Amino acid sequence: MSPSPSTVHSLRRVFMQAFVVHDITEPLVSFDDFAPTSQVRELMEEGHYEVVGIRQRGRIEGYMEIDDVSDGTCGDFMKPFEDSQVILSAAPLPELVLRLRDQRRLFVSTFGRVGGIVSRSDLDKPPVRMWLFGMVTLIEMRFGRLIEQYCPGESWREFLSASRVEKAEKLLLERDRRNQSVSLLDCLQLSDKSQIVARSPTLRGLTRFE
Repeated sequence: MSPSPSTVHSLRRVFMQAFVVHDITEPLVSFDDFAPTSQVRELMEEGHYEVVGIRQRGRIEGYMEIDDVSDGTCGDFMKPFEDSQVILSAAPLPELVLRLRDQRRLFVSTFGRVGGIVSRSDLDKPPVRMWLFGMVTLIEMRFGRLIEQYCPGESWREFLSASRVEKAEKLLLERDRRNQSVSLLDCLQLSDKSQIVARSPTLRGLTRFE
């Protein structure tokens, strides 16, 4: 049996809000604006930093990219933060993923001050993988509910090959042997449910997938 709408809503809320930018943020290494670039560039190369923060009077007020550095002080090459480059540490991961689609990195702000940085490479961290797994699970639950509602009497069988249905039937028998109360639909894999939705114009029209 498919989860109730309230259960799906609760899970969706958890995975959309529980994981935030702070969970994968790295500290933004910073230097004073009067620091000589000859020394800072050497440190950036050693630490593999493409960008560092620049401090003025003890606060990070801008940044410097290694490709722009030449002789002088860090303040000579400081760039101010633009609104499009900054994201709140409490922002949900979906917002971060969408914004990193167009930018390689974002600066992270906490309590109105930039102090961290997050890049596309950070999307490979465990919190993001957990979030992504949750999103896939929610999609599968959504597909299951649609199929159950719009394909009564196991009419969804027409959209699967005989071998895929047979595999689900074998799994149902095994679950029955273990006294697990499930339906044949519950024994389908995500790929099976995706095929049903993709091959049914009615179901496909109820999703965001073309």
